[in-house]
Amino acid sequence: MGHNNALARKFNAASLLRFALPNIAMMMLLSMYTIVDGMFISRFAGTTALSAINMSFPLNCLQMATGIMLGTGGSAIIARRQGEGRTDEARRNFTMLIAVALGIGLIFAVFGNLFLNPILRLLGTSELQWADCRIYTRIQLVFAPMLFLQTAFQILFVTAGKPGLGLLTSVGGGITNVVLDWLFMGPMNMGVAGAAIATCLGYCVPSIVGLVYFTKNRAGSLYFVPFKFDGATLAAACGNGSSEMVSNIANAITTFVFNTLFMRYRGEDGVAAITIAMYFQFVFTAVYFGFSMGVAPVISYKFGEKNIPQLRHIFRICMTFVLACSLGTYVLSWLTLEPALTLFTPRGSSVYEIAMHGFPIYAVSFLLMGTSIFASSLFTALSDGLVSAIISFSRTLVFLVAMLLLLPLILQETGIWLAVPVAEALGVMVSVFFLVKGRKKYQY
Repeated sequence: MGHNNALARKFNAASLLRFALPNIAMMMLLSMYTIVDGMFISRFAGTTALSAINMSFPLNCLQMATGIMLGTGGSAIIARRQGEGRTDEARRNFTMLIAVALGIGLIFAVFGNLFLNPILRLLGTSELQWADCRIYTRIQLVFAPMLFLQTAFQILFVTAGKPGLGLLTSVGGGITNVVLDWLFMGPMNMGVAGAAIATCLGYCVPSIVGLVYFTKNRAGSLYFVPFKFDGATLAAACGNGSSEMVSNIANAITTFVFNTLFMRYRGEDGVAAITIAMYFQFVFTAVYFGFSMGVAPVISYKFGEKNIPQLRHIFRICMTFVLACSLGTYVLSWLTLEPALTLFTPRGSSVYEIAMHGFPIYAVSFLLMGTSIFASSLFTALSDGLVSAIISFSRTLVFLVAMLLLLPLILQETGIWLAVPVAEALGVMVSVFFLVKGRKKYQY
C-alpha cells in the first residue's frame, strides 16, 4: 500500500518543506489573481472601478469558502482512508466530492445571476460603482462551476501526492490571467469586463487539467471511479472543512464591514485604500494557508497510521516555520509598502495618503496571523473540526467584527485600521490555549 503513496515516507524539515512548497507557491499564485486584476483595473479603469470590484468580493469569498470546505474537509477524510489502507473507498469519496463541487457551482451560477441586482444592493454598491460592479460580478458568476472545480482540485492534487501538478496548473492559470488582463484591458479596451473574463479563463486551466488527469491517469493513488452518493461522508467532509469555510465567510463579512465603514469615513477612495491593504494580507495569508494545506495530508496520514514520533517531529517543524515566516512577512511589508502602493495609485493621491496613514497599524497583524491559521488547519487534519472551527471563527469573525464595530467609535478612522491587529492578538490567545490542550489528546 505504502509504496505508491507519497504520504507514507518519513519526513524531515527539508522534505516536509519541499512537499509543502508547491502548495505555498500555488496559494500565492491564487492570491495574485485578485491582485493582478486590481492592479490592471486601477491603472486602466481608475481607483473607483477598483473599489467597485471589491464591493462584490464578499460573494466571491462565499464561493471560495464552499469550495475550500469541500476540498480541505474531504482531503482529511481521503488521506486518512489511504493511511488506513482503504484505497477504493478513498477513490469513491474523492469522485463524489468533485461531483458535488460541480453541482454547487452550477447552483451559484444560476441563482446568483437571477438575483444579481438585490445581491449588489445588499452589498452596499454605490451609484458610482454600480455599472462596473454589475458586469464584473455577472461574468464571475457565469464561471462559478469552474471556480469550484479549480478550488477543489488545487487541494486534492496534494492529497493525490501530486503537489507539483497543482502548482503547474496554477502557474498556467496565473499566466493566462495576467496576459489576458493586459490584452483585454489594454489593447482591446474592454474595461472591467475584460478583467473578469481574464480571471475566469485563468480558473479554467486547473479545472480542465484536473478533469482530464483524474479521468485518464489510472496509475496514481486517486482517480475517478463510479460512486454512490454518500451523505454521511459528505456531511463529515463539510463538518471537518467548516473551519476553512468559516475563515473565508469571515473574509466576506469583514470585507463588507470594511467597505461600509470606509464608505462612511472616506467614500470610494477609502474603499480603494483598504482594498490595496487587503492585497498585502492576501499574499501573506496565502503563505500560511499554502503551508498548512500542504502539510495537512501528511499530518492526517501519520495520524491515521498512529505514527506518534513523526507526528511530533512534523509539529515542531511546522511551528518553527510559521514563527520565522511571521517575522519575515512583517519586515517585508514595511520594505515593499511604498513601491507596491504606487503600482495601484500615484504617489500623493488621496488613496495613497489614506493607505500610508493606516497601513503601518494594519501591518502588525502580519506578526500574529500565522499561528492561528496553522493551529486551525492542524485540528482539521486531525479530524477535530470543532476545535478548528472555534479557532477560525473567533479569530476571523467574532473578534474582528467586534473590533470593527467598537474601535471606530472610540478612535474614528484609526480604529478601523487597528481592528485587525487587535483581533489577531486575541485569536493567538485562543489558538495557544487549544494547542497546549490538544498535545495530551493527540500527542503531537
